[in-house]
Amino acid sequence: MAKTKKRYVCQACGSVSHRWQGQCADCAEWNTLVEDAPATVFSQKHDLSSGGRAIRFVPLDAPAEPLVRRSTGLAEFDRALGGGLVPGSAILMGGDPGIGKSTLLLQAAARIASGGGRAVYISGEEASAQVRMRAERLGLASAPVQLAAATSVRDILTTLGEMEPPALLVIDSIQTMHSDMIEGAPGTVSQVRGCAFELIRYAKECGTALVLVGHVTKDGSIAGPRVLEHMVDVVMSFEGERSHQYRILRSLKNRFGPVDEIGVFAMEGQGLAEVSNPSMLFLSGREEPLAGSAVFPALEGTRPVLVEIQALIVRLQSGATPRRAVVGWDSARLAMLLAVLEARCGLSFSSAEVYLNVAGGYRLSDPAADLAVAAALVSALADKPLPRRSVWFGEVSLAGEIRPVAHGGLRLRESAKLGFEHGFGPEDMADRSPGLNFRGLRQLANLVDRIMSNP
Repeated sequence: MAKTKKRYVCQACGSVSHRWQGQCADCAEWNTLVEDAPATVFSQKHDLSSGGRAIRFVPLDAPAEPLVRRSTGLAEFDRALGGGLVPGSAILMGGDPGIGKSTLLLQAAARIASGGGRAVYISGEEASAQVRMRAERLGLASAPVQLAAATSVRDILTTLGEMEPPALLVIDSIQTMHSDMIEGAPGTVSQVRGCAFELIRYAKECGTALVLVGHVTKDGSIAGPRVLEHMVDVVMSFEGERSHQYRILRSLKNRFGPVDEIGVFAMEGQGLAEVSNPSMLFLSGREEPLAGSAVFPALEGTRPVLVEIQALIVRLQSGATPRRAVVGWDSARLAMLLAVLEARCGLSFSSAEVYLNVAGGYRLSDPAADLAVAAALVSALADKPLPRRSVWFGEVSLAGEIRPVAHGGLRLRESAKLGFEHGFGPEDMADRSPGLNFRGLRQLANLVDRIMSNP
């Protein structure tokens, strides 16, 4: 490769010299020679400032077309999506094996197809006969859903290009798809990213709502490259325990609506049934007040959900190592709350085993559950039930203060609607509790005194 020769150009007259000198030989100006690097073959090949197509800019204040959504026929599914399917959107749905992802999407596809829309269901894990058997079991065999068993993205896009674009396209799952233009086995990072890109491009160009089913790892995160979650418009998680009846469809990312919205389903013999009032599902079986039981008004997106928090304290003989077991809540937060109860309220849990459970297999991450957990722990320690038909919410600081939480009025209104009579929480909520006898608490010690003094 030939060495590129340097040249110096005078900024005053434009003359070219092959060496630098203080004075230009043509115009006699001083210090006007500047080195000019000539274009090389490499630079000309990789210069992106020319050779492309001009793009069209749209003013930000231009009137936009209204967002038109298509209902899936499942109210809970539409609620988690923010109101329904958006044409041209890409949805990534993850969940544990056997949780009901395929069942839910097959029900949605059947509802859309029965309502006059075109729905295409492509399975890379099951044969068409297996999908048809599931549809017969769910009572959806008469729905005009287009079924196919394929794993080649080229074959899928070629077939879809020869027909009218469907309203809903389901790919089950993205880890089984492969492209012949990319090296590697199906499920590898390059294959998943490349296949998802081509399918999303088709959905955007044709206005098709695309749903990609994704496998999950042991910790519950979607398998494959993290960039897959950035490529799609909506990321949904289908949660629940196979030993429990209920299932929760949670929105983790949504470019077209609010996040943290949930849809609640119950697994039945005829598939997934919608649960319009999930609070009654999680509070079932609470006829008599028991020690160690507290009700917490959780908030999922814009929906209040009342759940029961159960605590059990078992005294051990001296020398035994106490155990801490938590189901449905953060174990680190439980340890912090136990430390606050010991340091600020004088209670002793060091010689006792502590068991905490959120009834129904529900998973809590809201810090407003601190007060309800503390109430359940103190109630279990004192073996005294909490006031009948009462709810508890509030964040507990390390100093033992009860701090305000978001949407307290909404939590109280939902509790009053379900027949609860008493509410306990931060003091600033006392004037926003219609139909409910609310009592504000300033310190965690006030809660301990109230429970301990209760006969």
